[in-house]
Amino acid sequence: MTDPGASLPPVTGAWRAGDPPGDRLWFTASRALALEAGAILPGYTLAYETWGTLNSDASNAVLIEHALTGDSHAAGPAGPGHPSPGWWDGLIGPGKAFDTDELFVVAPNVLGGCQGSTGPSSLAPDGEAWGSRFPILTVRDQVKAESALADALGIERWAAVAGGSMGGMRALEWAATHPERVASALVLASTARASADQIAWAAPQLHAIRGDLSWRGGDYYTAAEGPYRGLGVARRIAHVTYRGEPELETRFANRPQRNENPLAGGRFAIESYLDHHADKLVHRFDAGSYVVLTESMNTHDVGRDRGGVAAALARVTARTVVAAVDSDRLYPPYQSHEIASAIGGEATVLTSPYGHDSFLIETDQIAALVKTLLG
Repeated sequence: MTDPGASLPPVTGAWRAGDPPGDRLWFTASRALALEAGAILPGYTLAYETWGTLNSDASNAVLIEHALTGDSHAAGPAGPGHPSPGWWDGLIGPGKAFDTDELFVVAPNVLGGCQGSTGPSSLAPDGEAWGSRFPILTVRDQVKAESALADALGIERWAAVAGGSMGGMRALEWAATHPERVASALVLASTARASADQIAWAAPQLHAIRGDLSWRGGDYYTAAEGPYRGLGVARRIAHVTYRGEPELETRFANRPQRNENPLAGGRFAIESYLDHHADKLVHRFDAGSYVVLTESMNTHDVGRDRGGVAAALARVTARTVVAAVDSDRLYPPYQSHEIASAIGGEATVLTSPYGHDSFLIETDQIAALVKTLLG
């Protein structure tokens, strides 16, 4: 049986200065960031990538927002600095849905992440890793940081902001917080606020990481070993929610993993599949960022301090396309219908067996939505 993360360094998956930069660029803020929960982040950096060319009036800029364990590498091949191909590579590029012959596409690594942006594994002003001292972030804080990036790039108004899952939360928050800066928005497999069910699924993931003896209260960055076992368990739990039950049954049923016998202590095929995804994540992602970003999703509520969700979404002036997936058991379609109804439209429901992950897989269906979005 595999041991995901065996022999890994303590900071699993965090990008560090000296690592290959890949296609990353960096924006470092010139001022502190006042956070929604009351703390002050004295400074921060966002890693980002771009494709295409910004036109003379900066009217062709598109912001792409990644999901929980994504990063700025939304397009392009795997290579030095990028362990995986771009997660929306089928949608971004010359002649693709987000046509970089016409558009300037920007994809930042979210604040709190671990792929070049400031997060728990980053150095605080005292030269030590932030670790447990890293402040609580909300989706609204992340959008606030991204608005400073837009200012630095000279982009007053995005032609489109698009994302799925956590990326959809940020796209929606952009449209509600800065209606004058968003011409159109694509919100995929997401929600206007976290539900009890979503928070409940996140709870055992957070407990798994914090229950790992190597977590050390979040201050493991100079230790001999990081909490990769807990992170692996968290990924196993999460990945079940990302896929549709009919797909898993069709692919795996109760079949044993090849050359293994569950009656002799071996694994079922579905267990091997989950082990594989856990192993992949702990090699490219930091547990501290997983905790910070999961909690930012838990506290997501576009209506907070705005009179509720309906009042907040009434602020949206962007042409908005909202889409759900019929087999998504983590972000069920009713949540997309609620968003679309509050904005004054109707949600599209994609048909796919792949559950929540369909927003990463169903390229043709999403390309059609982008075509509608961009006119």
